Amino acid sequence: MDDEQRKDETTEEHEPQAEANEEPQAEVNEEPVAEEVTAPEADQEPVVAEQTEEAPPEPEQAEEAAEEPEAEKPKAEEKKKDVIPGADLEPILVEPDKPELSAEERARLEAEEEEKARREAALAATEEDDTAASRAPAKMEKGARFLATGKRKSSIARVTLLPGKGEITINNRSLEEFFPRPLHQTMAKQPLAVSGYEGNVDVRVRVHGGGISGQAGAVRHGIARALTEIDSELRGDLKRRGFLTRDARVKERRKAGLKKARKRPQFSKR
Repeated sequence: MDDEQRKDETTEEHEPQAEANEEPQAEVNEEPVAEEVTAPEADQEPVVAEQTEEAPPEPEQAEEAAEEPEAEKPKAEEKKKDVIPGADLEPILVEPDKPELSAEERARLEAEEEEKARREAALAATEEDDTAASRAPAKMEKGARFLATGKRKSSIARVTLLPGKGEITINNRSLEEFFPRPLHQTMAKQPLAVSGYEGNVDVRVRVHGGGISGQAGAVRHGIARALTEIDSELRGDLKRRGFLTRDARVKERRKAGLKKARKRPQFSKR
């Protein structure tokens, strides 16, 4: 009995082992099948890779590669068109054809321009004055003389009016010779043009002191005063235009201890 029981136990022990052995065999048998299916694919991939690496590029691919930069060129050209031509360049200073003027020449040109403007203004004023002069000149006897003194700043002019044809002499020289600038000539003739005595009276003047502009103003002031002696009714027109007003802007004298009339030396403590 004991032997039979042992045999049965041994058979029972061997049966599960056989079942256990059968299961891994089935699993083992399935794995090589999967390997057989995938093996050829794995073998083919490196072959294809080797062919692509070693094979030279086809002519169609080369043409496409050459056409790609040509397609990129228009984009670059469009970018260049957006940029202003010459924006990267540095500006170049162009020298003027005329040489640069010095400070003295510039001042001289500015003074000439100012003088032209004044001359034009004076001529416009004389034209207005000519139209305003409607009174006929008074008759003067032969040998009559009308004396007057004109002043402006530090200039003094002694004027004598005589019946004549309109000649003007200043310090034994003609008006054009003594006053070469037309501005000063028109300034001296203004009272005669306003009153209507231009061309009917000879003027003789003795002037000294001051500058050219001051002397021209003094001559005008003296002629205006002399005309009021000929005809007292001219006083209103001459006064309204400022020909009878004396310009007393004389330069103030220098004082002792000062650099100029009012300018003092700088104080120094030490």
